[in-house]
Amino acid sequence: SAALTSDRTVWAWGSNNMGQLGDGTSLQRQAPVRVAGLNGVVAITTGAAHTVALKSNGTLWSWGYNSSGRLGDGTVTIKRNAVQVVGLSGMTSIAAGFLHTVASKSNGTLWAWGSNNNGQVGDGSTASMRKIAVQVSGLANVTAMAAGRFHTVILKSDRTLWTWGGNDEGQLGDGTLIQRNTPI
Repeated sequence: SAALTSDRTVWAWGSNNMGQLGDGTSLQRQAPVRVAGLNGVVAITTGAAHTVALKSNGTLWSWGYNSSGRLGDGTVTIKRNAVQVVGLSGMTSIAAGFLHTVASKSNGTLWAWGSNNNGQVGDGSTASMRKIAVQVSGLANVTAMAAGRFHTVILKSDRTLWTWGGNDEGQLGDGTLIQRNTPI
């Protein structure tokens, strides 16, 4: 679990075997501990054993388990302290899925990284992972987003919903069970 406090610091507790608490250790914590070296945070999101923070300066920071490159730092190495997501600035919102993360930029574009086994990065590729953020194909004017286990859903300013990724249970809402690698 993670919490953002009024002084814009992040605190976390619980399992920490993959560094997901961001305190530089792998010790399980029953009480909140501060995420080391992270200030000025305006939003946080948690995935499966990883956390991402948006700072007031528009940069993104992540820590924890990094299989499939879900931390966006160009590696697949576990990070027990916060590291900056590579190549992104001017970010305004974030959402973490099970093994991937999405973030919107102030210009309304959407960026994604991490596991892409089910097309959840949305760049049209069939690459199994993206260790560095890529722009999601054909989207602009993103106003809200949610990342699921293997799919992503966004709301555009025109109030239309767009989705992509795994669809084995109909989670994309398009009336099929077909995986989509780009937004529909």
